[in-house]
Amino acid sequence: MPRLEVAADEFRLDDRPLRIISGGLHYFRIHPEQWADRLRKARLMGLNTVETYVPWNLHSPRPGEFRLDGGLDLCRFLDLAAAEGLHVLLRPGPYICAEWDGGGLPSWLLAEEGIELRSRDPRYLKAVDDYLGALLPAVLPHLSTRGGPVIAVQLENEYGAYGDDSGYLEDLAELLHRHGVDVPLFTCDQPADLERGGLDGVLRTVNLGSRVDAGLAALRTQQPSGPLMCSEFWIGWFDRWGSIHATRSAADAAADLDRLLAAGASVNIYMFHGGTNFGFTNGANDKGTYRPTVTSYDYDAPLDEAGDPGPKYAAFREVIARYAPVPEEPVPGPAPKLSPAVAELTACASLLDQSERLGSAVRADRPQTMEQLGQSFGFVLYETALPEAGPAVLRIAEVHDRAQVFVDGQPVGVLERENHEHSLAFHVPRQGARLAVLVENQGRVNYGQAMHDRKGLLGEVTVNARAQQGWYSRPLPLDDPDRLSFAAFDPASPRVGPAFHRGHLDIEQPADCWIALDGWTKGHVWVNGFALGRYWSRGPQTTLYVPAPVLMAGRNEITVLELHSSTTRRVELRSTPDLGPVED
Repeated sequence: MPRLEVAADEFRLDDRPLRIISGGLHYFRIHPEQWADRLRKARLMGLNTVETYVPWNLHSPRPGEFRLDGGLDLCRFLDLAAAEGLHVLLRPGPYICAEWDGGGLPSWLLAEEGIELRSRDPRYLKAVDDYLGALLPAVLPHLSTRGGPVIAVQLENEYGAYGDDSGYLEDLAELLHRHGVDVPLFTCDQPADLERGGLDGVLRTVNLGSRVDAGLAALRTQQPSGPLMCSEFWIGWFDRWGSIHATRSAADAAADLDRLLAAGASVNIYMFHGGTNFGFTNGANDKGTYRPTVTSYDYDAPLDEAGDPGPKYAAFREVIARYAPVPEEPVPGPAPKLSPAVAELTACASLLDQSERLGSAVRADRPQTMEQLGQSFGFVLYETALPEAGPAVLRIAEVHDRAQVFVDGQPVGVLERENHEHSLAFHVPRQGARLAVLVENQGRVNYGQAMHDRKGLLGEVTVNARAQQGWYSRPLPLDDPDRLSFAAFDPASPRVGPAFHRGHLDIEQPADCWIALDGWTKGHVWVNGFALGRYWSRGPQTTLYVPAPVLMAGRNEITVLELHSSTTRRVELRSTPDLGPVED
């Protein structure tokens, strides 16, 4: 069976030269019924390879559990890639970054006090060993050495930007080999981190978005021989809440792609198709200030969030055709879109009033973190009795990430990690009044030293400078809103505080569309039980992508969790997205 050979100045496969022309395509950001469509469009653009990460945290939601079903059926994805004639670059982590919650590391690792992620900490390496032991038996039949599409496996991800312990990389390489990986391994780093992040005997590759010549020169300095490869050629970027929508011109990106290919380098376009951070899966950055990533991962890629070719698709296809065969089949057009429609959300359920239906509380002297509660995503509701009436100042050492505060069910303020807020003053109407703090996990940090990102109320909590004890911590993963009891909305007595709103929409034929949340403030949306993701009026994006397979002919159920308030009871389904304003 063919094995990718890392020769003196090129890749060879089956004793023939191979220039890898790849594009990023993350199966976990795409509805599984759309995988085949996206892979076909990758081939038609001229790619001979696709790249995907593997998110450890989704495949292993709890210690000792491992999933490879539904939207996590990696083996099916690899089979579809092979059927399309595509090679695969597999990046199993354990750390993937990817603007993904925690960089793909499972949150339950952080239940261990003092654990050091991405290190030789025996607790961490034991968990990695268990993960690879669960993943790789299913993957091994898909390696090229066994007749499958996977030609190379990444060792770690931009480790040089995090640490410099070559012993840790040696441990990972030994684990991969012990679990049966016999295709070449590779590392990837930005130019300045190539020395720190590499391992002798493992192919180094470089990540860049511009300054191609300088980046390849830095790679050649660290690796005097071997094929040149850019494992992440950034042709767009991701967005954060409160920013503008990031874009890059097709002409500029195509010119740099031409420079890479003209230099004889192999390339992985990051991203070919970005997809969506469905549900609660987005990551965040924290370089002194916490910045959560938005739901869309459109990335201004050649295929947009709905899988339709954009300006970069044709521009890149033209460049690739100068260096490699491109299929003569015509460029695919956009998929059908749903006609605009409006759904009235006429039923309502209070989150605070029905919290017992969503999770069981744990009593302790101090608030418990999400990780202590065995929870990865969603919210935690903290409740306690206030000792006395009158003026009060609540102080919280750390809020991770956004806390809505209520006294006897009435909202009294919000504390945001992003704004470095720690204290709130309010009036307590009576002795024993109920203090409730609803904390949202807005995404774990996915890059840098702040990755040890536990969620909830961290550290000491005081009221009027005295430690507040006797807390009930209730995990609210929001994985099943159907546990709630909905009642008709009464405009004469609207709900105070966070509430779920539900309605129905009849359609004739399912098709891609976007839900617009005009008039709503902040929250989450489900369609037929499928978690689309977060919305926030601060933007930039104001619509959420609805994949056609989520919808059904006939009646469709829409559920919106609004954390604050809205000026409307309706949502609009549109045929076009709005990802926000761009820089002039």
